[in-house]
Amino acid sequence: MKSIAACAAALLSLISPIVTADPNVAAPSVSKVTLPATFKPPQVFKNANLVHVISLEKNFAKEQINVVVENDSKEPQDEYFLPFTSQQMERVGGFEVKDRKDSSLTGFVVEAVEYDPLSDTQYYRIRLPTLLPPKAQQTIGISFHYLQALTPLPAAIEQTDKQYLVYSFSAYCPSIYTTVKQKTEVKLPGSDIPEYTKIAGSGDVKEFPQKSGAKLTYGPFPEVPAGAVSPVKVRYEFTKPVSHVTLLERDVEVSHWGGNIAFEERYTLYNQGANLSTLFNRVKWAQSQYFNPTSYALKEMKFPLRIGSTDAYFTDAIGNVSTSRFRSNKKEASLEIKPRYPIFGGWKYPFTIGWNADAKYFLRQKTGDSYILNIPFLEGPKQPEGFGYEQVQVRVLLPEGADNVKFHTSIPESSITDVVVDQQKTYLDTIGRTVLTIKARNLHDDFRSRDLIVSYDYTIAASLRKPLVVFGSMLSLFVGIWLLSKVDVKLSSK
Repeated sequence: MKSIAACAAALLSLISPIVTADPNVAAPSVSKVTLPATFKPPQVFKNANLVHVISLEKNFAKEQINVVVENDSKEPQDEYFLPFTSQQMERVGGFEVKDRKDSSLTGFVVEAVEYDPLSDTQYYRIRLPTLLPPKAQQTIGISFHYLQALTPLPAAIEQTDKQYLVYSFSAYCPSIYTTVKQKTEVKLPGSDIPEYTKIAGSGDVKEFPQKSGAKLTYGPFPEVPAGAVSPVKVRYEFTKPVSHVTLLERDVEVSHWGGNIAFEERYTLYNQGANLSTLFNRVKWAQSQYFNPTSYALKEMKFPLRIGSTDAYFTDAIGNVSTSRFRSNKKEASLEIKPRYPIFGGWKYPFTIGWNADAKYFLRQKTGDSYILNIPFLEGPKQPEGFGYEQVQVRVLLPEGADNVKFHTSIPESSITDVVVDQQKTYLDTIGRTVLTIKARNLHDDFRSRDLIVSYDYTIAASLRKPLVVFGSMLSLFVGIWLLSKVDVKLSSK
């Protein structure tokens, strides 16, 4: 009896320091820039040459500004401002800046300036890697995109009708600086462009835009003063679904003992295309599938996964969905799903997918107790028409006892809104798993190739915590049962 009690006491003394250990977690913070309400960007630059490219080939608007920036002041400068309206600021995402002549040049810092929430004009501030001397020039490429910027016109159509979208923008690229020379190019998915705004031309060209197939060109324009705009609209055919995810919750659970990484993604999906003007006709839909016509309804999605993925599943609010096809081999892994019904404009479809993967494809031991996890920040469907994500929450559930958590991602920093490191208790946990949560906004499926790299420390003592706790609990249970068996509960006679 004494030997068993001594053994249990020794075991508890071994477990105690492990259970009460407080993980030292750290995470980078997201900075914000606040300026006074009276702030106005100084006129220290001019745009020597600017090319504004707008791509409407997918179900979101993607813009690229290639500009030769010249320092027009007498002092070195490194702060370049780009204006946006308050509505644009809510929809803009993926803001990135590169040097067009030297791709190896890094160090551009992009920050959303917050100075007056009631003003209709907001700014993104671009800090150049080095100070630009007076009269010197630098060629930079600014890229970003807008979600929920396309409007169907007409707003309601028949089940078999063509879908047309409208996009509004300025023929002059919005800028707070004088632009010496510029032009705007609009790339569309097809040549069916029934309506577009025409403006007066310049030089030998009497009227803009110039149309060439699926491309419209406004300009070149002569010198344009700072702040000048020329509102225009383009209406074009878009026969594919306008797929938009209002919320994506992506969980990545890392297991060292099982050598497994479990992925689960929960989608709240909408089709923001034109609504149906009449009730949905299932018979007409079934008949049309024999001809496989183009349709603005979303009827299938393809998820290219990493090699080594297994055990894929697809569920929605009702339960398991059998209309899915999963294949995995040494060369590829792909999940193809079909929703329970075609998703027309204005319709909603929440669903969940998940799969497992061998940890050796994503996790490696750096040195000693240090580990590095390299996973995609986004996976999701890869569709020809594109996919937009309004809110994205990525949670990485690390093993219990993991600490010194750090991360790096190639997702634009301006799109990351919050980073939190905390604990979450699951089965047989004591202090709970370490969970890294990253929230981002206004992303699209072009960021599927961007990685999320997480480094953390995981000691041998921390890895033994759970099996020791389980062993100690079972041993305590058996000891308790043995003690109860020794209790005499018989009634003695007088």
